[in-house]
Amino acid sequence: MTSSWSCVVSLSPQQRLDVLSLLDRSEALLGREAIDEGRRRVVVHGWSAQHWLYYDEGALTKYAMANGEKHATVEMCDGDTDEDLLEKLLEAHEVVDWWTRGSEPCQHVRGTVIRMLQLMRVTLPVPVEPVPVGATLRNFEPHHDEAAWLEQNNAAFAHHPEQGTWHQADLDERTHEPWFDPSGFLLLEIDGRIAASCWTKVHELHPDRFGEIYVVSVHPDFQRHHLGRVMVTQGLNVLYRKGVTDAVLFVDESNESARKLYDSLGFRLEREDRLVRFTRP
Repeated sequence: MTSSWSCVVSLSPQQRLDVLSLLDRSEALLGREAIDEGRRRVVVHGWSAQHWLYYDEGALTKYAMANGEKHATVEMCDGDTDEDLLEKLLEAHEVVDWWTRGSEPCQHVRGTVIRMLQLMRVTLPVPVEPVPVGATLRNFEPHHDEAAWLEQNNAAFAHHPEQGTWHQADLDERTHEPWFDPSGFLLLEIDGRIAASCWTKVHELHPDRFGEIYVVSVHPDFQRHHLGRVMVTQGLNVLYRKGVTDAVLFVDESNESARKLYDSLGFRLEREDRLVRFTRP
């Protein structure tokens, strides 16, 4: 029997286990995440998506997830591309944006890199910027700070393709994850408003147990006061106090001001992930 890609909207219990097993095996081989955290969450919780499966002699050997109608976004387990899957996707979608992880610039004639995310890493500790006079640094309080934080975050990322359109449900999904720890979610208040925030995460189950600056942002009303440096260094200090010696973050290659800040703190480039656009011929 010839193996080929097939698509389901909802994974059966066995398919879900097959996908999770493939993701786990791939991560062990790669030494990094096999697929975006949000997409893994979809699999873990059994949510609907375009789940693309490739079985070879009864074993799942490839997996990809796509979202969208005319314009789809896709990522494959291991961060690579697949010509056969691309052809199938372009039959159903006019435009396909494909995330590749750590790959060389796409060699496809039709493909155009439209976005690049840089994974950066720093060794802890780093010098900590003090909290400005008159400001208050505190931890996020579940069931109290959600609305105010969403307003601050969405204002800060008003033009960001993913981060600027969060709703309560998006926040709830993450704060109910096993890894969530409000002690690593910092809020900076000025004049009774959340001016900036830094949400950190400890990858407890990773063999290297590293930390991550998960989300960091400054409200537009409070920018140009070096609060980004304050929040990043305060967040890294929280991670260091938890026994973490290395921390990572993702930054858009086009965000020159953020990259300049991270460079000054000692972050070094570790990987570049590219979003490649393909259009139907």
